[in-house]
Amino acid sequence: MRIIGGKWRGRKVSFASHDEIRPTPNRIRETLFNWLQGYIHGARCLELYAGSGALSFEALSRGAGSVTLVEQSSKVHKHLVSEFNNITDTAGSFHCFNTSAVSWVQHPSGGPFDIVFLDPPFAGSELVTILPQLLAQSLISSDGLVYIESPGKVLPEELPAHLEIFKQKKAGKVHYCLCRIID
Repeated sequence: MRIIGGKWRGRKVSFASHDEIRPTPNRIRETLFNWLQGYIHGARCLELYAGSGALSFEALSRGAGSVTLVEQSSKVHKHLVSEFNNITDTAGSFHCFNTSAVSWVQHPSGGPFDIVFLDPPFAGSELVTILPQLLAQSLISSDGLVYIESPGKVLPEELPAHLEIFKQKKAGKVHYCLCRIID
């Protein structure tokens, strides 16, 4: 996988071989980070269901202040830590936790976050439960953004109160949207 923008543009990053890892495709990452262009500099980012870590690598490359990754698989977690440590100027700007997203959100370390990346396993239904928990735990800053990647279109009525779809697209079989906090 290549980082597509920022100070590490073109740098190759490997990801652990695991059945459920679906790195966000280049085309989608390009669109997402165009959407985030005015928000990413200095942002505190959270990537639940980290997998390849593609969104966190891209965020740091483009000027995010810090990234927190949560990955359940110990094999994948170990690989992510190794890959971040291979990039010499990430010290102190990333934190990677080896636990489930649900467990981490119940006992968070850090926050609130300016940008939250959610790309849960497509076969599961955690998205419905994790979004309200993120809000209940005040893990999203008052002007925060939430990126969601899913197998089906995210409908406004599926979102918890105080969260609205800001931008939405589809690429192939992947639906993705950016949501924002509203009063």
